[in-house]
Amino acid sequence: MRYTLDEIETFLAVIELGTITAAAARLNLSKSVVSKRISDLERTLGVALFRRNAGRIIPTEAALRLDDRLRPALTALTAAAESAAWGGARNDALRGTLSITAPMSFGTLYLSPIIARFAAQHPELDLRIDYDDRARDLLREGFDIAIRIGHLRDTALMQRKLCEAETIACASPAYLDRHGRPTGLADLVDHEVIGYSHVSNAQLWKTGKNVPPTLHGRITLNNGEAIRDMAIEGLGLAILPSFIANPAIEKGQLEHIPLETESRKMPIVAVWPPVSPMPPKLRRFIDHLLRELDGGVLWQSKADARP
Repeated sequence: MRYTLDEIETFLAVIELGTITAAAARLNLSKSVVSKRISDLERTLGVALFRRNAGRIIPTEAALRLDDRLRPALTALTAAAESAAWGGARNDALRGTLSITAPMSFGTLYLSPIIARFAAQHPELDLRIDYDDRARDLLREGFDIAIRIGHLRDTALMQRKLCEAETIACASPAYLDRHGRPTGLADLVDHEVIGYSHVSNAQLWKTGKNVPPTLHGRITLNNGEAIRDMAIEGLGLAILPSFIANPAIEKGQLEHIPLETESRKMPIVAVWPPVSPMPPKLRRFIDHLLRELDGGVLWQSKADARP
């Protein structure tokens, strides 16, 4: 039984992305090459990995079982090969591919120039970057590292805190002039709140052990910058991280709403699948993030000097 790493990587890309076309685009191959690799792997294993029907490709149970076993194994194999080939010395050139996922707003506002500088420092390293507010499955989707914001649930992933950001309650001055300025959670019952798709309003507005009343709002979005824009237009109260809220507060577009407790701190954390030894590309990228983020000074401003 003989098969190649190329066939395995192609199989994992197809099962992750769901189509031959998407896998071919990621791997920079023609669709015919991807199809041939899948067919060759099926012939070698003696089992059908996908059912093809009216242009659709559906993984079989055998493919799903194979995916569960191969994905972590390939991650460990890649890490071991990189460690052996390029060692851990800080002067060694980084090669291979580093796959990164991060929240959309944080990525576009702050991470992109930081990652760009890392890419410029390591011209032999390929980078794959995906900005998405959803918590992606790193092993199943082939990511080396994720940047996540907030307190993480119990997880088997390794993690390193990079810095912190506050969560800030805010609204436009015009909205507050019309509807009044709340001073505590109980006052929120008389206001419209702008919701975030990935977190319930009750959890979003909770302060310590204090749970807000039932909150009302007609607008829910899946992105912090979009929530900010709705708040600026006077459509309700919003909870935003300081790296999004502070610039708008300084411009007078939003006003900070001091509730009964201080704003909550949210950790900004790097997480990655457990792998030993740790690949140099991963360790050096995390070191780069720590230096560049510098405790969150990028978004600290006079808005942070509130009493």
